Amino acid sequence: MAAVGKRFRTVLKIGGAVLGAVLLLAAVAWVASREVRYVTRAAFEEALILARRRPIAKVVADPATDAATRGKLELVLAARDFAAESLHLAARRTYTTYSRVDRDTLVLVLSASPSDRLVPYLWRYPVVGRVPYKGFFDLAGAEAEAARLRRMGMDTYVRVSDAFSTLGWFEDPLLSTIVGDDSVDLAATVIHEILHNTIWVPGNVAFNESLADFVGYRGAERFFMARGDRRSAAFAAARWQDEIRLSHFYDSLAASLDRLYATRPAGAALEAGRERIFAAARAALADSVGRTLRTIDGRRMAQRQLNNAVVVAARLYRTDLDRFEAVLASDGGDIVRAIADLKRRTAAGDPWEPAPLPRDRP
Repeated sequence: MAAVGKRFRTVLKIGGAVLGAVLLLAAVAWVASREVRYVTRAAFEEALILARRRPIAKVVADPATDAATRGKLELVLAARDFAAESLHLAARRTYTTYSRVDRDTLVLVLSASPSDRLVPYLWRYPVVGRVPYKGFFDLAGAEAEAARLRRMGMDTYVRVSDAFSTLGWFEDPLLSTIVGDDSVDLAATVIHEILHNTIWVPGNVAFNESLADFVGYRGAERFFMARGDRRSAAFAAARWQDEIRLSHFYDSLAASLDRLYATRPAGAALEAGRERIFAAARAALADSVGRTLRTIDGRRMAQRQLNNAVVVAARLYRTDLDRFEAVLASDGGDIVRAIADLKRRTAAGDPWEPAPLPRDRP
């Protein structure tokens, strides 16, 4: 009972002021506003996650922690320290604590696009700007919103996400939903999410997520090399090359769809044209493209849902990957210099225009 009481007080301490205001507004507008209900639920879930935090060091030292979990948590701390000390990312207090989630799925992410145009449907949020996805903590909510959008003529795609970043607004804990990931993906996720604390361009999610994937996998490669784990470093490098190959695949698929939609087909002609293009894409994933992938099963990908919303969502994490590689090459293959270079470029306004190097004072 004492532990339960302490946890309840922690919830109040962390979320009391914010939740109190949100719940008061929600009570007034609950029936009228779907967005108020959404924000209320999101605030409540975030408060629960924060309330369950325990220092990772204490979880590692706890005799009740199983060996597999202990090893993964130690890896997280090491990857976090590497991100802060070697990659010079703004780790702050991110991933110094651990929060257990009482379900396998943390959040469901919805993407949407008109069925006759390859354009993302955008939601607007404070601070982060316009975002081409929306997260839900329950399947019913995600499916209801997806059904509403389909009635508007949208393609929809609901996928599982086991991690997210609050961009440094809270001290994000490591969540139990990602501890089961393999070591390379776990390290890459840690670096990916911490990168969001360091560089975030409001309203440009494709750049932000693609940059975070670039730094995540290239950073993980450096991390494992520093630990003398050449096998994991090679796997991280191979995974990143697979991401580049998939970026080319989705670019080609998007170009085919754009050519179709430019002819303004409707009805049966639209559906037939889409199915022809999607069928060819599935065949490529199962065969020619799939054979080039070293760490991803193209045949399994070919069996998954494929529509405009899927293409839009996939490209969020695979936009301009070759340009990130070009920056890395221009910086002599040094990921630390590349991160600093990209940070200067984004601060100057255009991430693809070289920014002048800082001058030493005389």
